[in-house]
Formats: sequence, C-alpha cells, structure tokens
Amino acid sequence: MAVTRNEDEVKRIQAVADSGKDGPILMLNLNLYVKEAEFPDGDLYRQYMTALDRLLPQVGGKILWRAPVLGQATGEQELDEILAVWYPSHRAFTELRSAPGADENFRLREECVEYAVIHRCHGDLAPLSSE
Repeated sequence: MAVTRNEDEVKRIQAVADSGKDGPILMLNLNLYVKEAEFPDGDLYRQYMTALDRLLPQVGGKILWRAPVLGQATGEQELDEILAVWYPSHRAFTELRSAPGADENFRLREECVEYAVIHRCHGDLAPLSSE
C-alpha cells in the first residue's frame, strides 16, 4: 500500500488529544483500492468495510457517508472512493489502532487499499445526520 504516514501531523493529533482541549474531528479518507478488492462489489472490499463498520463504534466513530469517485474536474489523483469518518475526539482517533477488532481491520486495509490520503477537518462543523 502506498501510504506515507505524516509523522508531524500524527504528533499534532496526539498533542490535541493530550491537551485537555480535544474535540470532534472529521477524517476525509480518499482511497484507491487494489484491483483484487473489486471495488465496490468485491468480497475483499466488503470484508474491509464490514470490519471498519464494526471497529469505529468501539471508539465512538462512525462513517457519515461513502461516495464512489466518478472523476475529477481539477487535479490528477486517481481515487475509487471518499469516506467521511467522524470521531468524537482526536483521542478516539488515536485509540483506533488499539480498539477491539483493530488488527483484523488494519490487516484488511493493508490488503485492500492501494493508496490513501486522509484529511483532518473540524468535526464540529460536520453534519452528523441527514435529519
């Protein structure tokens, strides 16, 4: 998988989590899947999404929406899907890797995702429901 971890950003996220002034965040996941995942109908992709759907509630997170990418009007970045994932806090995001079910989720992610970029956004501005 071609994911380069931004250690400076990881440190900023941890600093907010430790600050006592933590708050909700929205992570926009821009994903390109391996061909073997057969996005959006393949077994590997479905296994990954099922594991993610089970994992996120362990830290209070939830997928607000998923959208297949149809194309792009500007730029050159091949993507299959964008996921908007809301977390109640930066701390919740940092605890994702140690939550029950994390090993299975991250194993499937490694098999399924060819390329990913995750953008951190204000979570208190995100619509939490369509109601």
